[in-house]
Amino acid sequence: MFSHILIPTDGSDYALHAAEIGIALARKMEARIYAFHVLTPLAAVAYFADVIRHMEDSYTNKAIARAQAHLDDIRAMASTAGVEADAGYAFDRRPYVAIIGAAKQQHCDLIVMSTHGYATLDRMFLGSETNRVLSCCDVPVLVCH
Repeated sequence: MFSHILIPTDGSDYALHAAEIGIALARKMEARIYAFHVLTPLAAVAYFADVIRHMEDSYTNKAIARAQAHLDDIRAMASTAGVEADAGYAFDRRPYVAIIGAAKQQHCDLIVMSTHGYATLDRMFLGSETNRVLSCCDVPVLVCH
């Protein structure tokens, strides 16, 4: 039914729970997964100031290292389960756009993602990024809480 599952992560316990469910589903369906992390870029002025002051220790390098660590956790979980896994990250101010773009670019036929709970009354059932992915994406989404 599904052959390529996108699992977005922010490194939270909720995201790891969704990854466990996505990997278990992939194992049962003999599918592969694509773990994905979205990084928020710094504003241009702050970015250049950061680069000038801390060449080796910049925000970008730290953010990429954190993303790689989160993605490595999911790849390790997939490897333990015997599921083929790839991973990637992107910089974007709108995580839902990056998630939908990654699903299309990687030809994923399912997104398994978490929700962090209740942000406001108008989003009573789903977190804001999850709600945005659901409302803008034509790929099926399995929401884990």
